[in-house]
Amino acid sequence: MVKHQPLQVYERQLCLSCITGIYGCRWKRYQRSHDDTTKWELLWSFILLFTFCLLLVWFYFWWEAHNDYNEFNWFLYNRSGEWSDGTVPILATTAAGFTYIAFLMVLALCHVALGQQLNLHWLHKIGVAAALFTTIVGVISVNQTWGQEWDVIPISLQATGPFLHIGALAAVTALSWIVAGQVARTEKTMFQVVVVLLYLSVLLGLYVVPMYITSPCIMDPTTLKQRPDVIGHQGAPMLAPENTLWSFQRALQMNVTGFEADVAISVDGVPFLMHDRTLRRTTDVEKVFPDRQMEDASFFNWTDLQQLNAGQWFLKDDPFWTVHNLSPREKDLIANQTVCSLEQLLKMAFYHNSTVVFRLRRPPPEHPCYHSWVNDTLQAVQQSGVPQGLVMWTPDEHRAQVRQLAPGLIQTSVEKRSPQFLHQYGISRLLLRYNQASPLEIRNFSQSNINLTLYTINEPWLYSVLWCSGVSSVSSEASHILKKVPYPIWLMRPDEYCLMWVSVDLLSFAVVIGIFIFQNYHMIRYRMSGMRSYNPEQIMLSAAVRRSSRDLNVMKEKLIFSEVGNGVGSAEELYADNGYDYYTNQGISQ
Repeated sequence: MVKHQPLQVYERQLCLSCITGIYGCRWKRYQRSHDDTTKWELLWSFILLFTFCLLLVWFYFWWEAHNDYNEFNWFLYNRSGEWSDGTVPILATTAAGFTYIAFLMVLALCHVALGQQLNLHWLHKIGVAAALFTTIVGVISVNQTWGQEWDVIPISLQATGPFLHIGALAAVTALSWIVAGQVARTEKTMFQVVVVLLYLSVLLGLYVVPMYITSPCIMDPTTLKQRPDVIGHQGAPMLAPENTLWSFQRALQMNVTGFEADVAISVDGVPFLMHDRTLRRTTDVEKVFPDRQMEDASFFNWTDLQQLNAGQWFLKDDPFWTVHNLSPREKDLIANQTVCSLEQLLKMAFYHNSTVVFRLRRPPPEHPCYHSWVNDTLQAVQQSGVPQGLVMWTPDEHRAQVRQLAPGLIQTSVEKRSPQFLHQYGISRLLLRYNQASPLEIRNFSQSNINLTLYTINEPWLYSVLWCSGVSSVSSEASHILKKVPYPIWLMRPDEYCLMWVSVDLLSFAVVIGIFIFQNYHMIRYRMSGMRSYNPEQIMLSAAVRRSSRDLNVMKEKLIFSEVGNGVGSAEELYADNGYDYYTNQGISQ
């Protein structure tokens, strides 16, 4: 007695072969009869999906964190002691990893849509595991060293939320083709119910998400406040070396209304501008004073500080990739910059009627000015001749004494306090990082007559969100970029947003219903044509028999079984002339 299994005959299909070949290195067209994807491969599919979602969030985080790249590089400098742009390798690896994982996800969806088994090749499994591991390590590292930056995600959603919703809804609507196809093909009622309920839950969730999307840019344009003032943080550090006179001159050319700087005090009591604790990053102290390069900047006297060059490092390191845009004259000016004193900055501000806000750093305990640092700074302010109404005083120490000696100074706090507390101590301004104030708090401060300045704002989308929130001024390293933002990037009335939301939801719902109806109608017609059970082998066989009539091919198959059973010849010989590939599940045995 001859036992045999139906031979599976396939038509060569280049596109499908490429999909299965790239994903699982299965370049030959075959499929195990009636076998589903194994549980092990399903597990890898879920790992691939999780890696894709994690990389999507990671990629979005670094895309929106562009506002604070300089801050991140400064953190790295403090840890390593060497200045470099650490965002370049992170962005390169993130983009490469996301592209690779997204490509595998597309291939996996193509397998599901075509009814093919998911069989991820072991090399791809190693790649997915490596991408998942490096992303998790990156998330942990950022959480430990730069945890405050995670706040950029909810803040950025105020600018991108409405548009991300449309993109997500379009993607899920497109997936309805695959979902409807799977539901139509399967004969298991429980599977159909679970898949439909799961898909509809996600879809309905996206339909109602706009109810929870809040953005200050969804407002009546007539209530939009005036454009926030831009304060040059350390001048214009993207165009010139930070905290130098030329940097502040460049900031004035970008229409800033004020300056922000960090102030240290020299050993002989001269306040000067310096962001770092040491002079290594922004001066040539290694060349002039090699034995003192790791020494605190405040232990240098003013005569020594004036010997240092504060501009050549900018041309050498090119921290913002802008040196190639500079003219030869600008490069000559930059190469001859020196350390700037607070008095020099105040005189420039007085000449241009610009405000100045500075954060004073107290020197170490062994410094001769440790106890007199506030008085020394106040004396420099008074000697400069600048009107007190242009200076924002930030140190909390001896604030009452400072108010008595210089009552005209604008009392400013760098710590978040309630409006009641600020009014009680005569503080009229706040200087905070942009993640420390929500749109509601910004409105409360504005209603309480507290002038709020947020730092550091370099991206137009962030500037637009804060503008719509009603902030009065921002501190920026990119004043040349914000200068090109005369109006918020987008502004939408609440009724316009509601109309857009409902229209997109209705369109999505109509497309999904249409796809489900089409898929079911197509499958009903297909089954009525005589194929009662659906599996990939039958579809391939159906494709193969298009070259001749169905009856003729059935006769060929019977002839094959008959002659193989009688030992006449092999299937390879019979199919060689036709150019077909074949595969048997169990072979032919006796």
